[in-house]
Amino acid sequence: MDTNKEQETVLFSVIIVAAGNSRRFVEIDSDKPTAKKTFVSLNRKPVWLHSVEKFYEREDVVQLIIVISPDDLTWFFRFYASEIDRMFLLVVAGGNERVDSVQNGLAVVRRDVDFIAVHDAARPCVSKKAIDAVFRQARLDGAAMLATPIVGTIKRIYNGQITETINRENLWEAQTPQVFRREILLNAYECRGGVDSTDDAQLVENIGYTVSVVPADRFNIKITTPADLTFAETILSHQNNSVLY
Repeated sequence: MDTNKEQETVLFSVIIVAAGNSRRFVEIDSDKPTAKKTFVSLNRKPVWLHSVEKFYEREDVVQLIIVISPDDLTWFFRFYASEIDRMFLLVVAGGNERVDSVQNGLAVVRRDVDFIAVHDAARPCVSKKAIDAVFRQARLDGAAMLATPIVGTIKRIYNGQITETINRENLWEAQTPQVFRREILLNAYECRGGVDSTDDAQLVENIGYTVSVVPADRFNIKITTPADLTFAETILSHQNNSVLY
């Protein structure tokens, strides 16, 4: 381990992606912003705010960027003005796909930061310990992400029927935050062309960099359906009591 890299002072920008349309979450025929998973209440706070506050508390994070759907910008500024001011949030309009939204966030990243972290607003339960670990690994290797090994049996399904059972050996599920040295991530997005990826690490891999995997706990869930909120409430309650945090 390179202790010099551990001890040097580095600065991070964090891009929180909250521009999704929540197709699997929004109620049928509902177009209300509050129906989107990142805006729903979770332990008396919107989901996105839990995610942002995990990074706001860090001394090495000097810029917080949240990417919001263009359709929600007016609503977001009106209802969350105090939170935006308190945390010096830079609010950016998202794009058609996740990669477009991240790229819009990258356009406003400060030039003096060393690393950029990208985190899904729908992962409000990421722990301080996990963030510490992936930030530390990125400082050592230049690119790192949280992930968990797949433990269930994986089936490929087509038209409601199993077509293949997939060997889960060496298969991991990607999480966020994913953290990269600034120039690496910027280069990856500059070179992405028409590639549409739901994962920033893939774009970094595509330009020849190795991304280190930091084993994460299974509490860093992604809010995908309303049922996930119940689990998230329990996790956050324990974190607040320093059980899992």
